[in-house]
Amino acid sequence: MIGVERTDFVSVPVRDLDRAKTFYGETLGIPGNPQAHESYPEFETGNLTISLLVSSDDFTPTSSSIALRVQDVVEARKQLEGVGVEFDGEMFDTGVCHVAFFKDPDGNGLALHRRYAPYADGSTP
Repeated sequence: MIGVERTDFVSVPVRDLDRAKTFYGETLGIPGNPQAHESYPEFETGNLTISLLVSSDDFTPTSSSIALRVQDVVEARKQLEGVGVEFDGEMFDTGVCHVAFFKDPDGNGLALHRRYAPYADGSTP
């Protein structure tokens, strides 16, 4: 075994770095890492760093979604819709969590997420 300790960051490909920095930092309100290199800005979610990476001419957005835990998916969605963020369909209830999918300005998958049901052992995330 290689002894993985944690996931440090996920890279998100973008075409327009300034637009992406505004979206992640201001629209979503994720704090930026002041220690990050200006060409590779990072945003700290608390347990995972989102690292923006300018992609080449053969740009392809990430189709897998980064699920952002929020206190209330319905309220967070309303706030984002109020500033022009469009969602992919309605919020849905999986039976254990609420999820609402959307995309960043470059088409990378994101989701608002909140697990409300405890795990089988009674613990909660």
